[in-house]
Formats: sequence, structure tokens, C-alpha cells
Amino acid sequence: MPQIKLKDITKAFGKVFAVKDLNLTIEDRDFVTLLGPSGCGKTTTLRMISGLETPTAGEITIDERVVFSSEKQINLSPDKRDVGLLFQNYALWPHMTVYQNIAFGLENLKWSKQDIKSRVKEMGELVKISELLDRYPAELSGGQQQRVAIARTLAPRPKVLLMDEPLSNLDAKLRMEMRAELKRLHREIESTFVYVTHDQLEAMTLATKICLMDEGILQQYAPPLDIYDQPENVFVADFIGNPSMNFLRAIVQEVDNGGCTLKSQRLEFRMSFKKSREDLTKNQNVILGMRPEDISLKVEGERKHCIIYSTLPSGMETIVRASIHDIMLSIVVFGRVDFAVDSKMALEFPSSNYLLFDVERKTRLAIGSLEML
Repeated sequence: MPQIKLKDITKAFGKVFAVKDLNLTIEDRDFVTLLGPSGCGKTTTLRMISGLETPTAGEITIDERVVFSSEKQINLSPDKRDVGLLFQNYALWPHMTVYQNIAFGLENLKWSKQDIKSRVKEMGELVKISELLDRYPAELSGGQQQRVAIARTLAPRPKVLLMDEPLSNLDAKLRMEMRAELKRLHREIESTFVYVTHDQLEAMTLATKICLMDEGILQQYAPPLDIYDQPENVFVADFIGNPSMNFLRAIVQEVDNGGCTLKSQRLEFRMSFKKSREDLTKNQNVILGMRPEDISLKVEGERKHCIIYSTLPSGMETIVRASIHDIMLSIVVFGRVDFAVDSKMALEFPSSNYLLFDVERKTRLAIGSLEML
């Protein structure tokens, strides 16, 4: 199975850069999600890997074979790159049965009838549609059509499977089921998957690595939990996570070897560093980042307390909005709990994954534990 390498890939439409100087290595058998807001360049990147879009500059290699190079004037067509493509529109032939849809690509590749029959049967068992092979697409549900599209794409044994938001047409329950199926498929066929999505939950649950982009520029490329706990910058921290991270503007009051004290409006904190990138200085302006689930509520018993502004209980968790000294915080409390609006609760900070960012560059400075003074 192949490694995919993008070197200094740029795609410009006139003066507008869809992708700019992208360097990315997708290892053999990785499941990489290209994630980001609309217009960030993720679909353009996928299309450049597939050959459907021609980069303005750079080089792409698949399985150590150069498939595009602006310098060497190489640009292989999609059919010569040995990649499978799966899009939001399943594009099944309505006049063909499921069997014929899966077999269609193999017939074009001049496979023998016996090999086609064997491969279609194998694909039917793999994606659990063996009993549907004689039906037509109009007789199938959305999830079943998606499985047929996956089987058709995998049938020729492509080295790489490229997917552009293939689950976005499905309802929430079915989308969850198909995520589980895709993850199982990835493990069973041991292929390299590249998957475009704007859904951060989909990226977090499916990927071995997430490539997070914004305005055509790579923001971070790392395993999902690394991106969640160690975001490189404010954009990554804000984009990943629902509800979004709490951000407080603060000033560094004092610095020592183990941490620093921070002042944010009328609040003061002591941060003890678990991981620090560079030295902080006194009076430096910073941004303090706190995940909603890293803030705890308990019955008021201390001087520092917050006032419950609103609650959204869902059974599994309750999302709370609470204010303290005119600062509004989002808090996630797990379990079947609820809180009375306008009641007073004490705040606790039990985690060691609070983040400090530089105000000017928006880059991460430190990770550590937090105590309200």
C-alpha cells in the first residue's frame, strides 16, 4: 500500500490561492481526514491528489511514483494514478442492478467474467449487501446506496481511496452507522484512505490523522487527540470541540520556573506548566484557553462563584452557560444533571490541559494546570 507525498503544492485561481505551499505526507494505511471550514482548500487538495485538478506548482507522489510535478512537466491522468474516488453523489447507474453497478468498472478493465463474479460476491459480503445484488438503486435506502458506491469503488483494488464528504446526504443515525462501517473497512482492507469533511466529529472519530486547513494553509497535521489537547494555534483550538473552547484575554503578572500568575479582568489564576514552548515575560498579553469539559461546578462554598445563566440538558451531558464577573463561560457537565437558572455555583479547574496562546501570533505558548486565586 502506498505513501502519498505532497511537496510545496499550490493551487491558484488568478490571484486567489485555494491551497498554498502545502507539504503533507500520508503514510501507508493511514486514514487521513482533510478538515476545515468551507473554502479552506480541502476538496481542492483531494482533487489534486486524484488528478481531477491540476496544481499550479509543486509535486505529488503516490507509492514513490511521481504523478504530478510542475518542474518535471509530469501530470498523470486520474485513471493512471490507481486511486478510487467516492463522492457525495453516489452516481449509481439507475438502469443497472447492484451487481451490474459493482461489475461495471471491472468490465471496463477487461476482467474475466469469473473473476468479476468472484469479486462482486466478495465486495457484497464485505459491505454487507449480498442479498441486494439483484435490486436496482431506486429500490435501496440511502445507506444501502452508499454501500454499493463503496463496493464499486473498492472492487478494482485501488491503492488509495479518496472520499469527498460521502456521508453528508445521510441522516444523523445512518451517518453514525456508516462511520463505524468505514472504520471497520479501513482496518479490514488495509488501504490508505483520504477523506474530506467539514464535520469535526466525523474527523475526530474516523481519522488516524487530521489535516486541518484554513484559507488554503495547513494549520496542523496530527492524530485527533493531539489536535484536541495540543492545538498549535487559536484557530485550531477554536475549530475543534463542541461547545467551543472558552478564551479569556489575560496579562502575565509574575513568571517563575514552574508557571505564571495571570490576571483576566477581575479574575486571577495560577498556571503551572506541564509543557512550555518559550519563556513568558511579565506584563505579556496572552489568551487563556479552557475546554468546557475542563471546568467543573460544585455547590457554592467558596468565595469565587459563578451564576448559572442557562442550561441545556441532553441526558448524557448538560451544557451550561455561567457568568463570573461579567465573563461568560461554557461548561459541560456529564451525566443526568441540571441546574437552576440564576443559582450560584463554585468553579473548579481539575484538568492539566489548559492552554496559553500568544495574542499577536495566536500560537500556543504553554499547556498546564490552573487554579483560581
